[in-house]
Amino acid sequence: MIVGFIGLGTMGRNAALNIRRAGFEMVVYDIRPQSMDALTAVGALPATSPADVLERSDVVVTMVFGPREIEQVVRGENGFLTISCAGKYWVDMTTSSPKLMRALAAEFQAKGGGPVDAPVTGSVDAAIRGDMPMFVGGTDADVEAVRPVIEAMGELRRVGPYGNGYVAKLVNNQLWKIHAAAIGEAMVTAKLAGLEPEVWWRVMKGGAADSFVLQHDVPSIFAGHYDPSFPIALCLKDLGLIEELMTETGTRNELTRATHDRFKLAGERYGLSAGEMTVCKVIEDDANVALRVAGDWLAPWDVVHAADGKTGVR
Repeated sequence: MIVGFIGLGTMGRNAALNIRRAGFEMVVYDIRPQSMDALTAVGALPATSPADVLERSDVVVTMVFGPREIEQVVRGENGFLTISCAGKYWVDMTTSSPKLMRALAAEFQAKGGGPVDAPVTGSVDAAIRGDMPMFVGGTDADVEAVRPVIEAMGELRRVGPYGNGYVAKLVNNQLWKIHAAAIGEAMVTAKLAGLEPEVWWRVMKGGAADSFVLQHDVPSIFAGHYDPSFPIALCLKDLGLIEELMTETGTRNELTRATHDRFKLAGERYGLSAGEMTVCKVIEDDANVALRVAGDWLAPWDVVHAADGKTGVR
């Protein structure tokens, strides 16, 4: 089985490296040619377009910024639909619009292909280690055909038919962003009331307030870098998609809107490339307190892959 990979950013590059580590022959493509270097250095072959990747692969994995970019991969000039998709599988890990992606999948399927959606959760350290949880939707036959590729990158979590993976990812990120914004308020309140950040963090873990965000992301606040491996630009893209989905479903969304506004403010103050947890820095700065804690806080991008002992690609 030859695996193609399109989109070699922070997450995609590390996910692709794990596919290569699993022994698959690979063809890779990114609109930034230098982004292919880490994969070609370990034996992957470079491609010139999405269509070129599809033509030379049995399974193509895509992980690009958002809806506009993935639509270009599929429908654009030199996109998937410009050639035959017969017998090909497409695994998309992009955080995107369920409505758009169901339409693109139907077009890919109409040309003979098998689409699977598998958006990921976790962080860059999970991509490096190869244990990313993925919300996987598609027919049983298509999912089983691509299972070895998905499991080379992490944990397959079945969510039903195609499109449900995107839904699961959006509501997952909805809770993630709400909690990230709330953590800043809680931490600053605790410090102003006399409870130091490190003590607060230690006693919160394992209780009713615990979460992945609390366990994984608070150290980036302590360290003061706020985790730029997931920038505010991506947070705002995701929150826009979440609000779009809630509008489509007619769901009340006051908490999500307030969270979106807080992330917009973080982007205005600190820039769109600032780390996701700068949403908490807004509260720190407004209260004129700092939540730094001395210590050797391992950054997510410095996690080491057990198989080769090398630091993950930034």
